[in-house]
Amino acid sequence: MRNRPNILTIAGFDPSSGAGLTADIKTFEALKCYGLAVCTANTIQNDTDFEECIWNDVEVIKSQISILFKKFNIDYVKIGIVENWKVLNEIIDFLLEKNNDVKIVLDPVLKSSSDFDFHSPNVSSSNPDLNSIKNHFEEVLKKIYLLTPNYEEIEMFYTNKTIEETVRHISSKTNVFLKGGHRKEMLGKDELFTNEGKYFVLNPKSKNITEKHGSGCVVSSAITAQFALGFSLLKSCFRGKRYTEKVLSSNKTFLGYHNI
Repeated sequence: MRNRPNILTIAGFDPSSGAGLTADIKTFEALKCYGLAVCTANTIQNDTDFEECIWNDVEVIKSQISILFKKFNIDYVKIGIVENWKVLNEIIDFLLEKNNDVKIVLDPVLKSSSDFDFHSPNVSSSNPDLNSIKNHFEEVLKKIYLLTPNYEEIEMFYTNKTIEETVRHISSKTNVFLKGGHRKEMLGKDELFTNEGKYFVLNPKSKNITEKHGSGCVVSSAITAQFALGFSLLKSCFRGKRYTEKVLSSNKTFLGYHNI
């Protein structure tokens, strides 16, 4: 019997399990991968309300990562909410020390589905720490394999650039899967921009879809699982999108089912 590949999620804990590391693990399990988890933050939330985010210390995060790499072979990592770009860059460097070939998928969660702001990445603001933020952000882009922002998030990265200019800049450094769930038109149309200059459109297939809490977490972890199963970048994005559509159409509530 073939062993299932291990995938590590580094993300926050959502008590409703619609988003965050528990949603990631449910996705990995459904796609026949084994999920490992490191918690970056405890949150006080359910599927509709968000009250507080309590960040975990980066040294605790690194210790959790270290003990997992000591025991398990980990070639694929999905990252969700992290306190800031400096901490994220530190975590990624630590991962690369453990496995220089690790493939990292970053879902840049900047705001919860209930509109709670985790942090702003705006690298064109008047923030006095602008240069530091920008440097860490640019370093992160060079070290990851795939970035999975939605339309609201991509607009927040560089407020002095158009979406097209932002995507062009970021995709010169890493692959970008631009989620279309927050589009103003052509809802559900996702786009893949590769760091080799290739462009693909991924149109929605299912029409029986209901909005779900944590859908962005699910699609990024589903794509990561497809990488771990040996599929190419494009194939992984297609398969991850189709899996997510099944979760979105699994019921009419705000929390999706994975055992479908």
